[in-house]
Amino acid sequence: MSDPAIALLEFDSISAGIVSADAMVKTAPVGSIYAGTAHPGKYLVFVGGDTASVEIALTTGRQLGGSHVTDWVFLPDIHPEVMSAVVGNADTAALAAEALGIVETSTVAAAIDAADAGVKTADITVSSIRLADGLGGKGYVLFSGVVAEVEAAVESATTRVEPHGKLVRSDVIAQLHEEMAENLEAGLGFLRRVGTGG
Repeated sequence: MSDPAIALLEFDSISAGIVSADAMVKTAPVGSIYAGTAHPGKYLVFVGGDTASVEIALTTGRQLGGSHVTDWVFLPDIHPEVMSAVVGNADTAALAAEALGIVETSTVAAAIDAADAGVKTADITVSSIRLADGLGGKGYVLFSGVVAEVEAAVESATTRVEPHGKLVRSDVIAQLHEEMAENLEAGLGFLRRVGTGG
């Protein structure tokens, strides 16, 4: 997916999400749509395409979803590294860099927004974006690079999401321990990691 603009809406009602997603693609010729359930009982709608179409679709979804829209993000010029991380193609090898930045958000939309803000501000790598499932509906982004750049990325990301009350916590770790880097590369599913012995 290489669309110049994306929007993501989170709904607390599956029915409202399905109805809204259907109307969104009927209203605007978006290039792509991905929709489905996520924990805990959310419905996510992700659309991409040209800026005008995505903006029309977003407006339609927000209007129809009404009070069932719990969060949303519109990025008219999403950074390609963020898109790669969202679809699971992040550079986890970058976790061995000098520093690791962590931005944890209460929603999926806020995590994507934070990642985009951070990577557009500093010379870092988006090492991972994890969204919703297995996280109680939360999201987090991991930035890797030199300490000063990671600090700048985390500051920019938190500045973007904190005013909306979506920031859970942010941290910067200098010299992440090798064993922690290996654990993060494997994912955060604790029981899966323990059950497989590593």
